[in-house]
Amino acid sequence: MKTNYHFQVRWGDTDAAGIVYYPNFYKWMDDATHAYLAAIGYPSSELFEKQKIGVPLLEANCIFKRPLLFEDQVVVKSYVEELHNKVFKIKHVFVRGDQVVAEGYGVRAWTSFKEEKPKAQPIPDNIREKMLPQVEAVEG
Repeated sequence: MKTNYHFQVRWGDTDAAGIVYYPNFYKWMDDATHAYLAAIGYPSSELFEKQKIGVPLLEANCIFKRPLLFEDQVVVKSYVEELHNKVFKIKHVFVRGDQVVAEGYGVRAWTSFKEEKPKAQPIPDNIREKMLPQVEAVEG
């Protein structure tokens, strides 16, 4: 299962030529990650408020295939590509119409903020179960 995060490119997301400034892709991947967590029933705000759990970013990458422009309608299709004990890799595919315009990922750690120093924790089984069906086979 993939979740879909929809947005429209705003003028402030672009440079003087009307092309999206590349750091915005990372912002949208972050937004899509939080939308993914909400879609599987674990909104980031509730995780942090009730359990002091966050999912800080350890690594991110994005490959740009085509430019996005002001007012483009975009869907970010997200799914867990790898699931480990304390860490997961979430893939994001940016689609405009029928074109893939970018692909990226974020590696995130399931982290407790209960103590003074954040510490990675095992992803609870009930949450892993929600993520597992979304792990997609990687062809190679």
